[in-house]
Amino acid sequence: MHKKALVLFSGGQDSATCLAWALERYEQVETIGFDYGQRHKVELQCRGMVLDLVRSQFPQWAARLGPDHMLDLGLLGQISDTALTADKAIAFEQSGLPNTFVPGRNLIFFTFAAAVAYRRGISVLVGGMCETDYSGYPDCRDDTLKALQVTLGLGLDTRMVVETPLMWIDKAQTWQLAHGLGGDALVEIIRRDTHSCYVGDHTTLHDWGYGCGQCPACELRARGWAKYRGEAQ
Repeated sequence: MHKKALVLFSGGQDSATCLAWALERYEQVETIGFDYGQRHKVELQCRGMVLDLVRSQFPQWAARLGPDHMLDLGLLGQISDTALTADKAIAFEQSGLPNTFVPGRNLIFFTFAAAVAYRRGISVLVGGMCETDYSGYPDCRDDTLKALQVTLGLGLDTRMVVETPLMWIDKAQTWQLAHGLGGDALVEIIRRDTHSCYVGDHTTLHDWGYGCGQCPACELRARGWAKYRGEAQ
């Protein structure tokens, strides 16, 4: 029944892994990205490079990889006062959440993605949200996304499926999943050509990829890489 998928593809490690996961499972896969005034806008430049590399290095996936969609959601950045949308130090708020939390971001992303999917005849939305090692963002929780799946289906009066293949695995397992899907070639693309650093540093190359090495996203990625490499040896 579900043969087409739309992947929420930011250009980062998680969404790139989810893209490969979807390409292994669905006959046609399209991608969608969002420009919401993010501080790490370099991720948008990485998106095209990663898509080109997937097409050129994985011919078995190239025929399945369809159009890429980019939406301007600048209004989200305008109403947000966060460390992801403004040049401010990353810190924790009184709520216990880091100030990198952009309220409503994933809810908005999935709603717009569902509208595009509906128009394209796509019934599956794939996102890289995870509860295992994350910053506590409430819109990354499994319960949130299950509820959203129901809401989208009711609102569009059609069956919509929200897939989150990384929900219950940590970053080391995400690296392992990427290797299982595309071997060393995919791992190297993710390591060198994706971007996850909140600060937007895409000039400093570490063993695990580009980034400032100090923000929460870099720390997660680095720890996951070290554990992945340790288990692989």
